[in-house]
Amino acid sequence: MGNLVYRKTARNFNPVMATAAAVTIAEVEHLVEPGEIDPDAVVTPGIYVKYILEGAHYEKRIEKRTVRTEKT
Repeated sequence: MGNLVYRKTARNFNPVMATAAAVTIAEVEHLVEPGEIDPDAVVTPGIYVKYILEGAHYEKRIEKRTVRTEKT
């Protein structure tokens, strides 16, 4: 349906731009079936989204796992 839900800091800027743009293309990590998203969780309604592209194999550069090695 085109309804969008954002995580973390993406909620700051993306909803404003999606509603202000003439054409909104959403590149999403996950597509879900209609009705799977709670209506209260929708940040950008599908009426503002013209095209949807499901991306694959995302490299999440911001999310890094750091492991401390114990010194003996």
